[in-house]
Amino acid sequence: MMAVLPSLALALLYLLRAGAEVPVQPGFNAEKFAGTWYVTAAVSNCSVFLKIKDGMKSSIATISFTPEGDLAMQLVWPLLDKCQKFELLLQQSGQAGHYMAAQEKRDLRVMETDYSRYAIVHQLQQREQETSTALQLLTREQDVSPQLLQKFKELIPTVGLTEDMLAILPKSDQCTEAIS
Repeated sequence: MMAVLPSLALALLYLLRAGAEVPVQPGFNAEKFAGTWYVTAAVSNCSVFLKIKDGMKSSIATISFTPEGDLAMQLVWPLLDKCQKFELLLQQSGQAGHYMAAQEKRDLRVMETDYSRYAIVHQLQQREQETSTALQLLTREQDVSPQLLQKFKELIPTVGLTEDMLAILPKSDQCTEAIS
């Protein structure tokens, strides 16, 4: 156990340092951000994501906040013949719009949002020896405008990713009933 603590601390320090240059939405308002979002585009250097990105469909994220200000996210991804549910609880970092999960070594920042149409979320995650970076375009509707998609694409190189890692996720109504 004692040997694990220094490596965990180093991994969290790396995530903090690596994410330090990523901006957070000024004046982030959690109340306005809460609700249902669709993941309509994503880009990541995660090896698992890169293997499956071409077969992915738009997923649904339901976001709420605890009384302490922590972010609770329920994700439902449509897979071949089923809906896969994931739940995340991320602690507020002290900066509105920036959340962390020490257990999962995850750092999430809401880079930009207008609350009513779109949000761009940046995420760093440490798994074993791999640190992955992801950028997601969330929209309130499954449709995404060409202008918004272009804005998202322009951010890709600013976080060290490339457009060949991009997945524009087709609409899906496969899992709408799975959201509780």
